[in-house]
Amino acid sequence: MHTLLSILGNAQSSFIHFTRIAIFIVMAWIGGLKVFQYEADGIVPFVANSPLMSFFYSKEAPEYNQYKNPEGKTVQRNIAWHKENGTYVFSYALGTAIVLIGILTVLGIWFPGPGLLGGLLTFVMSLVTLSFLITTPEVYVPNLGGDFPTPHYGFPYLSGAGRLVLKDVIMMAAGLICASDSARGILRERQKGISSSHQYDYAGSKPSGFRL
Repeated sequence: MHTLLSILGNAQSSFIHFTRIAIFIVMAWIGGLKVFQYEADGIVPFVANSPLMSFFYSKEAPEYNQYKNPEGKTVQRNIAWHKENGTYVFSYALGTAIVLIGILTVLGIWFPGPGLLGGLLTFVMSLVTLSFLITTPEVYVPNLGGDFPTPHYGFPYLSGAGRLVLKDVIMMAAGLICASDSARGILRERQKGISSSHQYDYAGSKPSGFRL
């Protein structure tokens, strides 16, 4: 047990790097999928209902409910509506931004400056995503009726979409951990620079009585 504790305790830096790699995998994969129609359609309820992002679309919520493409099915009428809405253009831009955040974060393994920016942007992006728990009706189980009254709907009963959104709490924490580690790296580099400068000044100074 002591050996295991020692290994885990001494591997903190490696685990933080693994966290950076994990963030990159998630960002690159999800960001890359934003170029595909089904993924672009899927984020419409989140964006359209968000006061922070809805202005990117030309149509107002909840009009999108009439033009949903279920995953694995394409309807030309719905695709035409999404083109007018700006769904795909926005998704391409968002995907590019997400991939770039992932790249900045993983660069923190070698370069603390980009890593700090990537970690902070991961935190901000996750914070915006978590705001969907307040603004997006689809994150909670709806009351669709049935043979008897639906016992569990609305807050706090998360739908599949809501459960995915809630997991961004983990991403938000991971972003802060990576940003904090990169900030420590920047401070170490600055401290080394100050120490080197002091050593040079000391080596270059001469006693007041010294004569050539």
